[in-house]
This record gives sequence, C-alpha cells and structure tokens, in this order.
Amino acid sequence: MKQVESMTKVRRSSRNACLTLGLALAFALAAPVQAQNDKMTPIPTPAQANAIELGTGALPNATASESWHSQYGSTFARNVTVATLTPYLPDAGKATGAAVIVAPGGGFRTLSMENEGSDVAKALAAQGVAAFVLKYRLKQTPKDMAGFEESMKKMFSSTAKRPEPKASDVISDLAPQLADSRAAFELVRKNAAKWHVNPNQVGMVGFSAGAMLTLATELNVESAKPAFIGLIYGPLAAVKVPADAPPMFVALAADDPFFGNAGFGLIQSWRDAKRPVEFHLYEQGGHGFGMYQKTTTSTGWFGDFSRWLTMHGWIKPAH
Repeated sequence: MKQVESMTKVRRSSRNACLTLGLALAFALAAPVQAQNDKMTPIPTPAQANAIELGTGALPNATASESWHSQYGSTFARNVTVATLTPYLPDAGKATGAAVIVAPGGGFRTLSMENEGSDVAKALAAQGVAAFVLKYRLKQTPKDMAGFEESMKKMFSSTAKRPEPKASDVISDLAPQLADSRAAFELVRKNAAKWHVNPNQVGMVGFSAGAMLTLATELNVESAKPAFIGLIYGPLAAVKVPADAPPMFVALAADDPFFGNAGFGLIQSWRDAKRPVEFHLYEQGGHGFGMYQKTTTSTGWFGDFSRWLTMHGWIKPAH
C-alpha cells in the first residue's frame, strides 16, 4: 500500500474529478451496445504463451481464478488475478521507436481482449509501432457464468443510483490497476533496446474503463510519464491538467449511452492548459465500438488515431 501511496500523493485530489465521475458511471462492458450475438459463452483459457507477468503479485483475497468467454464475436477475460503484458512487435526494420500500452475496457470486471486488445495491437504493429496489451487485475465476479451475468445485470440496474465516490476512494479502488500500469511502463522501458523502442516515446491508449486507467496513470503515476495518451469512449469530466501533460487523443460517439451526454470538460481542461488535444465526436457508434467494423463513422477512429500519431512523428508516413 505504501507503494501506491507514493505513486498517488502528488497531484492527487483535484485532478481526479474525472475519475470520481467516471467510476460512478463507467461500469459498462466493453462491447457494442446491441442486442444481437450478445450471449456469453464460456471458452477455455488461452495459453497466452507470449504474455509476461508484471510482478505486481496476485490480487489480494481473490477466490475466483481467471476465466474467459466469447461474446459479440470476440473474447473476454474476467477474474484476472495476475497482471501480464503481451508484446506485439513490428519487424525491426519497420519499427518507428514508438510504443503503445493498450488497456482494454470492461468496467474493471472483464477485459475485451480482442476488440480492444490484440486487434488494436496488431494494427499498430503493422504500422511500425510496438504495442503491448495490458491484462490488468480485475474486481472479482462470480465463478459461474450465470452468476456473473446476474451480477452484471444488478450492476447496470443500479448505475444511476450509485452514490458518487470521493476522489480518494477512487484512487484506492484503482490501486491494483495503477500498480499494473506502472509496472507495464517499467517493463517496456527496461526492454527498450531489445524491443526497438525509444523509452521516451512510450504512450498509452485505453477503452472505456481502460481509458479511465490511462488518464489515471497520467495524473497519478509519476514514474509513468506517457509520451501521449489516447482515450476511447471514456468519461470526459474536467480535471486539473499537469503543466507537462502529454498530447491527448480522444474519440467518443455522440450516442454513447454512458458518456455521450456528460459534457466535454476534459477537452476544455487540456485546451485551457494549452496542451495538445485532438477530439473526435462521431455522430453514431454507441459504446464499445473498438475495432468492430460498423456502418457508423466511429469505425474510422483508428485511422484518425493513426494519422494523429503520424502527425506527431510516432508513425512514419507511407511513401
């Protein structure tokens, strides 16, 4: 706990207004809001041969072990008790030196490991950017699928009634995930030469709850210092922005049922601090669109993100 306290004691209280609001709202599964193909089907836990344990220890007091299921044509992990980082590396000759830690979403109760994880990482690696999927530790859920589904229904039904937590409670609540994020940055920089990464060009992109973790990492983990951050359909409440805040890319659908009507304070906060920010508000797309190919313009977010990375020099323009 002392380690977490040392990470969060600086710039702590006022900058977590976004997280305070977000944790009260962002308990949505990282999946498209749609009725079709939404059945959760248990699947065997993959081998994950390339996953590297981050050394942050097992989740305290965990009783359920990691399990996986399929939904929306994609795969999800839950009850993650040991954090890992899985590299997706470009060919050495194509590597730009930039790297991205990818944080999937899922309300801190599950992780969208393909749509917001490996699919994103593979697309980045194809453009010369080293990508690393962060499988961070999660809140425990019932072991059986029926119990898990019921717990999620109860969580959704009480979202509007949940009292707003204190900022200090939010940070304490995210302590395991912040420790995992910190360890991920340390691991990438430690292996920078081997992975053809410039240690000063390591950024982070997150989705939904992963976006919350990405912003919390920038605001509270002093040693992380991401070169850039990407927040994809996360909460956008105002924060106090650090003087050295990195460039930020934000994408959200206007019809997002969780964050589409909550204002854009975060964007204004970055602008008021005169820090670089790019914001894409898509007319349609709902929540959890990720790398799913939909008919809405939200599907273009990754192309927009890639062009933004290119503009800043983290991707080499095609000739």
